[in-house]
Amino acid sequence: MNWQEFTALLVLATAMSFTPGPNTTLSTAIAANHGLRRALPFAFSVAAGWGVLLTLCAWGLGALVLAVPLLSMAIKAVGVAYLLWLALKIARSSTLSEADAKRMTIGFWQGAALQFVNIKAWMLALAIVSGWIAGHADWGQRLLIVLPIMMFYALSSNVTYALAGSLLRHWLAGPAGTGRRLRVFNRIMAAVLVATALWMLAL
Repeated sequence: MNWQEFTALLVLATAMSFTPGPNTTLSTAIAANHGLRRALPFAFSVAAGWGVLLTLCAWGLGALVLAVPLLSMAIKAVGVAYLLWLALKIARSSTLSEADAKRMTIGFWQGAALQFVNIKAWMLALAIVSGWIAGHADWGQRLLIVLPIMMFYALSSNVTYALAGSLLRHWLAGPAGTGRRLRVFNRIMAAVLVATALWMLAL
């Protein structure tokens, strides 16, 4: 891989990883409701799930999904339904204590599995495989270069958004812990997830 390809990969990784999406939205919401410590397992699960997805796409799963329209439609349908369920779960949390009681957090395995129904993750994986890995004699070596870079970007972007959410946590609780600000914030985060689900349907 020459330096031009490597630079282009870093530009794509930065643009796709740090723009808002389902993962970064959830990282922000979890940290705002529960604190940074509770959001970190989700951030790590995103990187792990994304790494597995990228590896499987490099091994041919991406080509299979593109070749079988019903399979891609099923992924999209499950992804949309899951995002809408998460949006409802977030929107219903109105105070920090209520959020804690309802355990709005998402487990490690749930976060990793989310990558397989995340259209943004699929689009990025397919773009990277087609542009940097597939069709090259040294595709295995290229995968070993690309994989840790993309996992690092997935982790760092979600930790960054989680940090932002955690810094807002006490302010969102509002005066005397009324939670009005948090309710608005959670509904905005839920709306972002709904908008993402609608965008997935339009693809």
